[in-house]
Amino acid sequence: MYAVRQHVFGPPETLVYQEVDTPSPGPGEVGLTVTAAGVHLMDTVLRAGREMGMALPYLPMTPGREAAGVVDTVGAGVDASWLGARVVAYLGHERNGGYATHAVAAADALHRVPEGVDDATAVAMIGTGRTAVGVLEQAALSAEDVVVVTAAAGGMGTLLVQAARQAGARVIGLAGGRHKTEAVLEQGADQAVDYTLADWERHLGETLRGGASTVVFDGVGGRLGRGAAESLGAGGRHLYYGWASDEGHFTTFTEAELEKYGITSQLVVGPSLFALPGGIRRLEEAALARAAQGLFRPVVRSFPLALAAQAHSALETRGTMGKVVLRPQADDRP
Repeated sequence: MYAVRQHVFGPPETLVYQEVDTPSPGPGEVGLTVTAAGVHLMDTVLRAGREMGMALPYLPMTPGREAAGVVDTVGAGVDASWLGARVVAYLGHERNGGYATHAVAAADALHRVPEGVDDATAVAMIGTGRTAVGVLEQAALSAEDVVVVTAAAGGMGTLLVQAARQAGARVIGLAGGRHKTEAVLEQGADQAVDYTLADWERHLGETLRGGASTVVFDGVGGRLGRGAAESLGAGGRHLYYGWASDEGHFTTFTEAELEKYGITSQLVVGPSLFALPGGIRRLEEAALARAAQGLFRPVVRSFPLALAAQAHSALETRGTMGKVVLRPQADDRP
């Protein structure tokens, strides 16, 4: 089989496409022929050798924590009815292995891909989609809300824009560049602001027509996240879940600042996400159901498996929109 391997930490070029032995499933596991593998910003962070709240993997390794495909083998104790099933699974931080033509997954992590949902969409749901569902549950949006979504053209941002509009809220998306702001409007945002403009905060204020936002979804952190959060009025909710800005840290407020502005600020990933009723598996099921119902329509940017390094580079330099997915294909072979 073919896989993307990493032998040292460093830039995207450390990802090497090579032929390796096909893994065999152990007890309670299945083997997959991979049709789509998700690429996450955290993958690029770990590849570079930065922990950012997650322990670095042991090298050499095959990255990739999100995979969809067809079950081709089952290990001891696994029901043979899984053979031939179209499935998607979050492989887990410790296991990885999704950037490959074949992978191994725990049987209890599998979800059957719903009818009408393609494999790339399923991969987008198993990681990004489940997080979006959890964030939305904590946001409890209503038609009275005025919502600002940062990184609104990204994988997570796209889903939040769609869901906020479905809740009846007014939605303003922040994105980098005209082509991305146009894409945000196509996803249903009422307005979009280009944060690459020097005076983007003034444009955001004008878009709010002298009013204020009630909810800010902050997936970027840094100065951009702070600027977006400062659009909140009294009683506003700052919900943060990412640090994609160049500064590489969450937007946080002191207790004194929260009291001064009359807002709340909540980290909506990590412990707060895991503590939601039903756990992570319920969130995965809910995300897949939303996709099957047409409520989540992820934008997907696909790369051949052999071009994983290019995919990482594009994601790091903000050269993508939506969810980045690797697609193993026969013609990937050099």
